[in-house]
Amino acid sequence: MTSSPLNMGFIGLGIMGAPMANHLIAAGHQLFVFTLGKMPESISSSRATQCMNARGVAERADIIIMMVPDTPDVEAALFSDNGVAAGLKPGKIVIDMSSISPIATKAFAKKINALGCDYLDAPVSGGEVGAKNASLSIMVGGPEACFEKIKPLFELMGKNITWVGGNGDGQTAKVANQIIVALNIEAVAEALLFAAKAGADPARVRQALMGGFASSKILEVHGERMIKRTFDPGFRIELHQKDLNLALASARALGVSLPNTAMAQELFNSCAAHGGKAWDHSAMVKALEKMSNFEIGQNAV
Repeated sequence: MTSSPLNMGFIGLGIMGAPMANHLIAAGHQLFVFTLGKMPESISSSRATQCMNARGVAERADIIIMMVPDTPDVEAALFSDNGVAAGLKPGKIVIDMSSISPIATKAFAKKINALGCDYLDAPVSGGEVGAKNASLSIMVGGPEACFEKIKPLFELMGKNITWVGGNGDGQTAKVANQIIVALNIEAVAEALLFAAKAGADPARVRQALMGGFASSKILEVHGERMIKRTFDPGFRIELHQKDLNLALASARALGVSLPNTAMAQELFNSCAAHGGKAWDHSAMVKALEKMSNFEIGQNAV
């Protein structure tokens, strides 16, 4: 599919969307773009065509990608008066790469399908670094034939690309991902806080643990952030709060208990209450430090 340039739309050019769109532009595709925030210089200085609204994007593009913050933002991008749906014609493909509600995703897909268009939910994991390096993990829900058609485009933005199942299943996989990430951050934070309070050098403890069964990407990347106190996002706490809200709301609807997910959310809530909603999610450690009256890196008392 990538052998010849395609007319593509991209809606949402924030910290994740802009580098993802840049990879598509670099591959030679013609992009029609719209974003509510300031247009990134990397996009405005490219050959992408800026549109007045999401409808204008959908009218000009055959494949429309959305990368916006939350479920209401996707709904507005799709179904407002000047939304994507108003500009669609049968045969076009709509791809939502945001992280939103699996339940809402199924409803959105049905509405788009009724217009004669395919719909893929394709949330990503990997953060800003993954977006810039085109190394995102992409979890896709929707018709398998459509996924196979679009996969070469996903390969321009990511490396681990998986078709999970029908519409909503991609979003379900992303929620599961965020549960695992949050609980791993909490585990790493507890371990390093314990080690530091006991008088050990947390950096050396982390180095030792990296060679054993406790090794993980979270220990590698976020463990270092906790030790070096580098909490610039990354992935903001407020976004992880949103994702865990999706997990807990879906769990209630399914009758599933997620006790440790709820605990991780409360730790994020504590950080947000202390002015940290824009901190990197590795800063969850600060909530534990406040409860212990001890900060990793300070001398054990």
